[in-house]
Amino acid sequence: MNDAVKLPASLTGNPRLDRWIKFEDDKTVRVASGKVEIGQGIVTALAQIAAEELDLPLDRVSLLSGSTEHGPDEAYTSSSLSVMVSGASIRLVCAEVRALLTEQAALRLNCAPEDLSVVDGAFLQGGAATGVDYWDVAPALDLSQAPTGRAKPKAPSAYRLVGQDVPRADLPGKVTGAESYLHDMQPAGAVHARTLRQPGPTAVLQALDEAAVRRASGDPDLRIIRRANFVAFVSTSERKAEAAAVYAEANAQWSGLRDYRGPEQEGSWLVGRPAELREIGAAAADVSGAAATVEATYTRPYIAHASMGPSAGVALYDGETMTVWSHGQGMHPLRVNVADVLGLDRDKVICHHRHGPGCYGHNGSDDAALDAAIVALALPGETVRLQWRREEEFAYEPVSPAMSVTVKVAVDASGNPLDWTQEIWSASHVQRPGSGSGYLLASEALENPPGPVKVTDPPEERGGGGTRNAVPLYRMPAHRIRHHLVTDGPVRTSALRGLGAPTNVYAMECMMDELAARAGKDPVAYRLALLDDPRAYAVLARTAEMANWSGRGAGGEGKGLGIAFARYKNMAAYSAVAVAVTVADEVRLDHIWSASDAGLVINPDGARNQLEGGIVQAASFALKEQVKIEGDGIASRDWDSYPILRFSEVPPVDVEVIGSPDDPALGMGECTVGPTCAAIGNAVAHALGRRIYDMPLNRERIMAALLA
Repeated sequence: MNDAVKLPASLTGNPRLDRWIKFEDDKTVRVASGKVEIGQGIVTALAQIAAEELDLPLDRVSLLSGSTEHGPDEAYTSSSLSVMVSGASIRLVCAEVRALLTEQAALRLNCAPEDLSVVDGAFLQGGAATGVDYWDVAPALDLSQAPTGRAKPKAPSAYRLVGQDVPRADLPGKVTGAESYLHDMQPAGAVHARTLRQPGPTAVLQALDEAAVRRASGDPDLRIIRRANFVAFVSTSERKAEAAAVYAEANAQWSGLRDYRGPEQEGSWLVGRPAELREIGAAAADVSGAAATVEATYTRPYIAHASMGPSAGVALYDGETMTVWSHGQGMHPLRVNVADVLGLDRDKVICHHRHGPGCYGHNGSDDAALDAAIVALALPGETVRLQWRREEEFAYEPVSPAMSVTVKVAVDASGNPLDWTQEIWSASHVQRPGSGSGYLLASEALENPPGPVKVTDPPEERGGGGTRNAVPLYRMPAHRIRHHLVTDGPVRTSALRGLGAPTNVYAMECMMDELAARAGKDPVAYRLALLDDPRAYAVLARTAEMANWSGRGAGGEGKGLGIAFARYKNMAAYSAVAVAVTVADEVRLDHIWSASDAGLVINPDGARNQLEGGIVQAASFALKEQVKIEGDGIASRDWDSYPILRFSEVPPVDVEVIGSPDDPALGMGECTVGPTCAAIGNAVAHALGRRIYDMPLNRERIMAALLA
């Protein structure tokens, strides 16, 4: 490998061409990625990139996604990196393999490589068919070699597939009810399993009347798998396994339960808790010459993933090899984690990805996969299909941390920021299992539970966790972050779409509106005057134009229009969002507009889907969602106690992608989330004439603000 060529991280971690590409006997090409489809259309976009570089029609390229047997290890599908990293890797691999194939064909045809062109995988010389194609010469290549990165990919001006709207390959099966989802897998002879969940990490099962459980299930042959505080019920009938779990949960006797009283669910509860302090940015500044100092605190509660279907896993142990099917975000990490918990050789665990009900972070999918594997280990030769119940999903998946963010800004005589401090209190945003940073849930219930894990958060070079998007892009002389990483929270926390970005952008962009109002300036004009990045300026200006910002009224009479901007992780896509609302005793969304710049966009239709999806999910975060913590843990265990935005509450959403294809592709799956939350906060403040600092902006908080 040429050290002078900087390759994407995925290529340096998987330095064999044959881990990425294979020429099949049916004259198709299989391209592999460690990234998986979780609703973002990535399988289609990556196939477009491959077909483009290979000069093949899209229907001759298949994308193998998330297989530890045949695909590269790209860790987790997260942080809007699939196109930026996996796409870049596939582009370089396919460009290099095409060059190698062309060189081989030139040798066979006794001509120079530059004399050859490619149409649909067939080589032409002087525009005439040669009778030689990729599949004729591919066997002569040594694809076990490492990629060099020296082959030059196509220029954007030559693209014919990239940049075009292409229907998502994963949708037909999902729409027609074909076996696309993991939950639909029904292998012949499969058994169904449900669990009795350990209510907390210190809970000990004292008594369970197994005979009563069998009677309640209606299955006299019900099998009960127990290892320490892990219990599973196995039946040939899914309904009877479910009945056993429901009865057991209501009648099992536990000791060592937690006892929460409710305040723990608020972001404000975190302030002053035991924490590790990290200080990032400029040293404390002398602001004695400032005209004023403005300070406000913004909070968000714990948020659930609220996937539309509960987690599931399928596993088969043949006495030697454990095969697991999961809808998690990383099959290679899952293989390692399952093997380590079960004491199996990692090479004897195979994990395959299947579509699931949505994830966008670390939900219960990995935990359900381990549950299924534990049961399969006890029942060699039987395929175990284990699904969580809805109540189990809400109660035991990792949740997104609550946060408290205090922004303190010193301003000059014109109202512009001189010095900005963002002080953050938050638990860890990534406790994925492995590397000492987290654990699979059932491991706590087994014979030798893991010890306390070291609380960590993603470093700044990876975008940060609690500090994500806490650095303003606006011009200001000095900025710093004081990050209190809370080490002992009430519930297990981990990744959810955007990590700390939604809360930090909410705090930052709400403060920008407050500073503009204090300076007597229009919020858009105030921001534009402080933006030096032309791409940031462009998305904000275009969004304001889309929303007819110039026609915005004075506000204060129940109608509001708000706007916000961010560049995701300050290194991915740029996005601005404007929201129109009507506020009475609750918030009604009237219209949402957004312009984003992600550079080269592979599939514009898929990109718009992602932007819209991020907007709708963020609106639900901002207006509805809050995990309730009481008693032995999470008390919000159904859709009544954990409301989300309904279809009837989704307004018209207009999105535009305005970037240039000549710029590198930037991750955009999470770029609209933070700006949407903040734009709603600013719109509500505009409508009411007073600001609500704590999400969700629900009826109770609005009434409290109105009565204050």
